[in-house]
Amino acid sequence: MAECAGGPRSQSDVDAVTRAVLTASRALVAVSARSLAAVEEKVTLPQFRLLVVLSVHGAASLTAVAEVLGVNPSTAMRMTDRLIASGFAERKLNPGNRRETRLRLTDAGRRLVDEATARRRQEITAIVERMDPRKGAALVEALTAFAEAAHEPTAPRAGADCYPLGWSDAAR
Repeated sequence: MAECAGGPRSQSDVDAVTRAVLTASRALVAVSARSLAAVEEKVTLPQFRLLVVLSVHGAASLTAVAEVLGVNPSTAMRMTDRLIASGFAERKLNPGNRRETRLRLTDAGRRLVDEATARRRQEITAIVERMDPRKGAALVEALTAFAEAAHEPTAPRAGADCYPLGWSDAAR
């Protein structure tokens, strides 16, 4: 038996939930891949991840970006150099520490992230609209519990002035 917040849970319950999440994650990965198809000509998937990190966290040092991405600083530097050459990111001196440069999105980089996020939101909306409306509340409850267990922040409402993965500007 596995322990959870609500008490013991049987292994078959854990397996059923795991299977359901894996199945749903395949659909979500497909949605994500399609939403990124338009940006593939402009940036690689790892470069897009770096743009999203800058979008979520704001200006950051190369070391901080590398840490969030789980890559070596030299790898993050190469990705950054390519994004700067493409006009999607830029380096600025840190006003609080003139020996440090900070990476940040350019307007073009922000548009690229926003466009991919908007495509993803549209496709997820279309899928949700095809679902039985009576299942919506249960889905919200289950996905919210899953995100909380994974320590993920809630995504913004459509049109909210937030970063694409759910962090608001105030959280930076």
